[in-house]
Amino acid sequence: MAGLQTEFAFTLPKGYVDGEGVLHRHGTMRLATARDEIEPLRDPRITGADDPFLTILVIARVITSLGTLRQVTPNEVEGLFAADLAFLQDLYGIINFGDPADVEVLQRAVLPPEPEVAPAAPPAPAPDRVESFAGDRAGNEFEAARPMRARAQIEEVPSASER
Repeated sequence: MAGLQTEFAFTLPKGYVDGEGVLHRHGTMRLATARDEIEPLRDPRITGADDPFLTILVIARVITSLGTLRQVTPNEVEGLFAADLAFLQDLYGIINFGDPADVEVLQRAVLPPEPEVAPAAPPAPAPDRVESFAGDRAGNEFEAARPMRARAQIEEVPSASER
């Protein structure tokens, strides 16, 4: 008989930013126990089984690690970006009520694809550069070299007072 997997690694789509500005994206979630779902209902802040804060309390109980945080409390879960909370709710549902094989599918669905290794791009031009040319397609001649500022390449739309 194969062993039961009780902890699942994850990577948050956005990541939790702590009070010092440190980004935490990698963590683990464990299977929930009956107590994990019952105890939060006894919390005086919970008004019933449909209270949205119930999700925060349950998720905080089952996350066993998140980055370098020593403990994940409801305060940290409340500080997650909405996309991360939605991801953790989906993960909770999969590992507790679905097929744990779907964890990898969920993870791939929320993370950007791995970048392909491409050849190094040439260096970007300096803000001021000299553009050399002798003329345009119609045969009009220009100076051999003229300074061209990067901003000059952007078309400016006149304001209402200039029209």
